[in-house]
Amino acid sequence: MIKEVIVVEGRDDISAIKRAVEADVIAVGGFGINKAVIDKIIDAQKRRGVIVFTDPDFAGEKIRRIITKRVKGVKHARITQKEGTKADDIGVENAEPKAIIRALKNAKCENKEKVENFNIQDMIFFKLTVDIRAKDRRDAVGRQLGIGYANSAQFLTRLNNFGISKEELVEAVRKAEKEMK
Repeated sequence: MIKEVIVVEGRDDISAIKRAVEADVIAVGGFGINKAVIDKIIDAQKRRGVIVFTDPDFAGEKIRRIITKRVKGVKHARITQKEGTKADDIGVENAEPKAIIRALKNAKCENKEKVENFNIQDMIFFKLTVDIRAKDRRDAVGRQLGIGYANSAQFLTRLNNFGISKEELVEAVRKAEKEMK
């Protein structure tokens, strides 16, 4: 049983979560997040904590930002686009239970204060940018760290905002390299 309440986009996402874990789930119903839904999420955050688990696409990230702006201290769980894609459809509802469990296990809360553990030189050193396989490496490392896939600039921001340590990054890069071979 997951202690926190999981917030997803729709009914199909609820079914996917329930296939993977025992948890209470709230569906926001897409972009039309109304005050009643936000109030329900705020209440869940106060009582048990919340994990936001939206689709790995533009719409999912936008919904994630709306919730994060209005409800402080939520955790974020992410699957990769590859894990969420089935027949040109992308979403949490397409993910295998194993991917959902991994994402929930790796859920992280953003730091309130800005931390700069990493810079562009670190991104280059770890071949997360300016490398022919940088995109694949960011995807694999993001999955290992539970911060998801992003372009180079956003990935650097996530490394810092989620308080990833140098040790965590080194280990995630090592595992990603092994996976990519």
